[in-house]
Amino acid sequence: MRQEAPDEFRTCFERDRDRILHSSAFRRLAGKTQVFVFPDDHMRTRLTHALEVAQVATGISRAVGLNVALTEAIALGHDCGHGPGGHASEEALDPFVVGGFDHATWGADVSLRSLNLCRETLDGIRNHSWSRPAPSTPEGEVVSWADRIAYVCHDFEDAVSAGVLSAEQLPSIVRERCGERRGQQLGTFINAMIRTIRSTGVIGMDASHAEALSAFRAFDYEKIYLRGASRQQATSVVALLRALVEYFAQHPRLIPDVAERGGDVESSEHALREAVAYVAGMTDRFACRCAVTLLDWPEDQLPSGIDR
Repeated sequence: MRQEAPDEFRTCFERDRDRILHSSAFRRLAGKTQVFVFPDDHMRTRLTHALEVAQVATGISRAVGLNVALTEAIALGHDCGHGPGGHASEEALDPFVVGGFDHATWGADVSLRSLNLCRETLDGIRNHSWSRPAPSTPEGEVVSWADRIAYVCHDFEDAVSAGVLSAEQLPSIVRERCGERRGQQLGTFINAMIRTIRSTGVIGMDASHAEALSAFRAFDYEKIYLRGASRQQATSVVALLRALVEYFAQHPRLIPDVAERGGDVESSEHALREAVAYVAGMTDRFACRCAVTLLDWPEDQLPSGIDR
């Protein structure tokens, strides 16, 4: 983090929020998979997911007196490290990164590094995943919960819209405690968190609603994320992205950032790092176009959309 003079009219966290919102990493989320590759018009992308997380998180933070600008900055930036093709990109890029590829740390340490964000913002982005250490701020913890609330609810709605599931299949614990429609579910989980934080000072929700959220997430994993078609899609994504990384590591001069610096790289390890960064930043469609154009990738082996 570089020292900067304070902004005349914005707090440091408001400035972070604005920098993330105007960044290319954030804009590219519009072309990255949330669950379904090449989604229909009304299905989520990584961008719409980030916006929904921000809405959930700021609604909670505002109601309990936390820093809304910090919350929003973390929420908008939390998935900027994701590669194309959904979570399968992490599996694809794992072998090329020491310690493995984690979208949370990659987003904070690589994708958004040039923005010179505050430590608190970067900490919340780096640690929003539940597999990571807990964020150091209550705002970061709120975003971590909001992320789970948002994707559990909207991924189910998208699956119903795609004909993969029906509302009747929702576990009874979710229907009885949170309702069948996304608006009911979001409102229930958000209100549960606000009441819990106000009464206990702990970032979380009461046991009854936490149990329903956990059951909802387990249901989504079984019926959406790990279903046969999803795993087949993931296999296609992994093969394509690994091939692209290997190609650009061998041809680093084709990477725009490298070309702008004169085309030279210090070592093969540096070339590989640049290749991973370039491929991780691609949108779904651009990655597929690169594979077809540069690798003669068979079109029938490309990841397919819901009705392809």
